[in-house]
Amino acid sequence: MEDEKEQLLKRVDRLKRKVESQPNAAPMLAIAKNLRKEKDKEQKLIQQKQEQKNTLLHAEQRYQRLHQQLKDLRQASVGATPQGLLERLEEEANVNNYLVKEKLPKEIAAKRKAIQNLQQVVSEPAMGQAELDELNNKIHDLNSEINQLTEKRMVSNNPIDDKLSLFRQQAAIIGRKKDAAAESLRETREELHTTEAEYKGKRAAVRENDGGEVLKGDEFKRYVNKLRSKSTIYKKKRQEMAELRAENGVLTRTEEILKQRDDNINQQLSHLELKKGVSGYRDTQEELEKVSSIKSELDDMKGRTLDDISEMVRKLTGKIAEKKSALAPVIKELRPLRQKCQELTQEYDEKKSHYDTTSAGLESNRSKLEQEVRGYREECSAEESRYHYLNCMKGSMEVQMQRINDEMKAYVSSDPSERKKSFREQYTRKIQEQENLGKSLREKQKTVRESHGPSMRQMKMWQDLEHLMETKHRTWEHVGGADSMEPMAYHAEAAHQDTNTLIL
Repeated sequence: MEDEKEQLLKRVDRLKRKVESQPNAAPMLAIAKNLRKEKDKEQKLIQQKQEQKNTLLHAEQRYQRLHQQLKDLRQASVGATPQGLLERLEEEANVNNYLVKEKLPKEIAAKRKAIQNLQQVVSEPAMGQAELDELNNKIHDLNSEINQLTEKRMVSNNPIDDKLSLFRQQAAIIGRKKDAAAESLRETREELHTTEAEYKGKRAAVRENDGGEVLKGDEFKRYVNKLRSKSTIYKKKRQEMAELRAENGVLTRTEEILKQRDDNINQQLSHLELKKGVSGYRDTQEELEKVSSIKSELDDMKGRTLDDISEMVRKLTGKIAEKKSALAPVIKELRPLRQKCQELTQEYDEKKSHYDTTSAGLESNRSKLEQEVRGYREECSAEESRYHYLNCMKGSMEVQMQRINDEMKAYVSSDPSERKKSFREQYTRKIQEQENLGKSLREKQKTVRESHGPSMRQMKMWQDLEHLMETKHRTWEHVGGADSMEPMAYHAEAAHQDTNTLIL
């Protein structure tokens, strides 16, 4: 930054010297100053206009948002009646009543029972491994007994006779749903309380750190607008920094070119010195600088006498006079070359400044044209997408219209085969088929319901018969041959019966 500052100051000084040599410099400077002030004022006005546009845009967005909120509230209040509010309050009161009278007492009782069990465990002495094994065995035996009793109860209960089982199951499902809903409500309320506490804590922390309230509403929007204006200023400054960096690059390149020209001039001077027979002038100058440094060192040294120093000065003065007399014609020839070099440098600076101005203007025009081209391309792509969308919609509408026309033709046609092809006839036929199917299924359901009771009684009779036959078979096996003829008599008598009577 310091190097850039020095280069800029040098450039300003050079420009001042260049301007001072021109006629009417003071009026031109005054006009340039007024022009710069007007440009700055124009930039400020443009910035203010942009800020006002942004403010207007935000105000319109806020108006739209508030208008939408008002519309939503009006729509929500259309169906709101005192009866609805009372029903909502009654529902909330019922939920709280359920929580207070049913759920919370159960939870309190469970907690108390758990506390009593823990207190009982704490009050009892420590148990060994054998006692723990014994308790685990007892728990296993009790669980087995509970499972057996449950199985016996399931076997003993008849699903036909137990008409309340369905209602019990529904009541159990509803109870579980109520418990789950109450648990979800409790968790939601706890989360709400936790969030509110966290919000209050963070708000207090912000108030302690910043010493003010959290921005809300219009204050936050003003803060956002302020940040946007600062962002605009930052972008402008960054652009200026980029321009300064570009100018720095130009100046650096200029410095390198001047150094190359200096090296070329030094080589030309060496050739001129060689042609004029005074080669070594620059070397002599360096030697003089070395001698001056040696002289300063000798002055600091002790033990030197004034005579030696005077003799050395006299010799050096003689050498310098000889070198100056030898280099006088060369210096005389270099003066017009230096003047010409200055003129060429001045002309180069003027043309360079003209080139920089033209390049900056062309670059700004190019960026504006690129931005316009980008905008036109985006607009063109948007219009193309809209055209394709409308074309697709047109095609779909044409297909739908064609289907509608075909349907109307088939519907008004006098040909029965054509009318059968219409969607109306097809859907009517399918509806009739489904109605017939539903009617047959209802008749089948009615038949099944009517035959359900007798079928169940017949199944129970067959089960009893099977049990009786198994009992008779076991009895026959135990009794032996004396009664071995009874089954044969039973079969013979059953075979000769003409009626549906079973004789045992």
